[in-house]
Amino acid sequence: MGKIKHYGYTLLMVLAVSCQSRQERVQQVLAITEMGELATTEYSITKIVKANDNQTWYKIGDRKILISVEATIKAGIDLQSVRPQDVIIDGKKISLQLPEPRLISMTIPPDKIKVAYEEVGIFRMQFNNAERDALLAQGEKQITSAIAETGIYATTEKNVRQFLTAFLKKLGYDQITISFGKQPANPFKQ
Repeated sequence: MGKIKHYGYTLLMVLAVSCQSRQERVQQVLAITEMGELATTEYSITKIVKANDNQTWYKIGDRKILISVEATIKAGIDLQSVRPQDVIIDGKKISLQLPEPRLISMTIPPDKIKVAYEEVGIFRMQFNNAERDALLAQGEKQITSAIAETGIYATTEKNVRQFLTAFLKKLGYDQITISFGKQPANPFKQ
């Protein structure tokens, strides 16, 4: 009976130590959450916005404008949303579940906004600042709606995967699985 108790205590100690080391390893991996947002991809997108208000019968003359808008967009992932249950460790194998890539920032520097063409009839007024601002807002909206078509999110996944694979290899992991979006089943269970 004494030997069984001894083996029982030894087994409990081994389990406690392995659980503690697993928790420490998970916390070591979760140190990436301190980076906050990880922007890995930057694209420049140019959009041409055109306006023509020659459709009214009471206005004499044409009024047309083409404005070139160049935006810089950055995509990445929010590492702060990674939770302990998103990290599965099995020896030297690790599975990391990350949120889907998202747009982190979009900037349109004033020097990247250019009037490419403008034609105003003799009896017409120039485009005023409010009209130009409305056209710029339209350009920004068009750029935002076309972001997914650029492939920036796929590139972001690839870049994040490369960055974190290198990081996790330095922590001693040999088999690394990184997935994005919904939580998959444990990849290490047979």
